[in-house]
Amino acid sequence: SIGEAENGEEALRAVERLDPQLVLLDVRMPGLDGIEVARRLNASHPKTLVVLISIEDPLDLPSAADLSGEVPLVRKQDFGPTLLRRLWSDHGR
Repeated sequence: SIGEAENGEEALRAVERLDPQLVLLDVRMPGLDGIEVARRLNASHPKTLVVLISIEDPLDLPSAADLSGEVPLVRKQDFGPTLLRRLWSDHGR
């Protein structure tokens, strides 16, 4: 299933409803930001691959540091099919 959400709360509801294998989250979202949504999804849906995407360098996002290793954080500029395939493969899918 494919879904789209405009804010963090909507994203959480969509994941509950759709039970996706992959969730792409923008770090900067209205309401709950992507980092908080990723934390919650990691706890509630451990088999779902959650990927955070940001225009900012990951080093400039200290609030994402505790997710390191659990949730990949990539720059929008670097995101594409090749990177997505690598992330999918690296996380056991």
